[in-house]
Amino acid sequence: MSAGGGVEALYPFLYEGGAEAAAVLDEVRASTVRKAAEIVALRQSLADLLGDGLVACARRMAGAFLDGGRLFAFGNGGSCTDAQDLAQMFLHPPQGRPLPAFSLTGDVAALTALSNDVGFEVVFARQLAAFGRRGDVAVGLSTSGGSANVLRAFDEASRRGMVTVGFAGYGGGAMAEAGTVDHLFVVPSSSVHRIQEAQTTAYHVLWELTHQALDDRL
Repeated sequence: MSAGGGVEALYPFLYEGGAEAAAVLDEVRASTVRKAAEIVALRQSLADLLGDGLVACARRMAGAFLDGGRLFAFGNGGSCTDAQDLAQMFLHPPQGRPLPAFSLTGDVAALTALSNDVGFEVVFARQLAAFGRRGDVAVGLSTSGGSANVLRAFDEASRRGMVTVGFAGYGGGAMAEAGTVDHLFVVPSSSVHRIQEAQTTAYHVLWELTHQALDDRL
């Protein structure tokens, strides 16, 4: 698309020149700096806020893997891509031993069949009912903490004796009240963007701590 076509029509202030364009660019720079400072501060706060919990969770997950357990990750939208990233990191790590991990959002046929035939709220729970067993690990991500299908999955995982790990934002939402999440990590922010950025940091730390626990260094 040329600058003289659609892009210019969408963003005319960038092509008019003069003081208006300069002011817009200055605001964009300032906004970028503010957002970068927000996520840096939020990530730094997670060490004190979530540190002890992440260590405890890593030790329990390491024990589950040593006993033959597997990890199942799930979430919606951006949390879906985070679930895929988390599973990939455990299964194909940049270093350390690979561990059995699966993303429940990876099978499009299963997702569409369950959504069409039963309901979208069971797309993760039904998969855990089919594949999960006592001692496995269920990791669910939700920025709001209120995703119905994530909560249903935790219900199923808890009934099956799986280790349950949740990542949420805001105040934890329904996930914090459900009583089915063994290890809950809440990012205290009202910005979906900052929550997901900080959750990414938290589960990467959890991955590293789990490997340290497996190597008896934690």
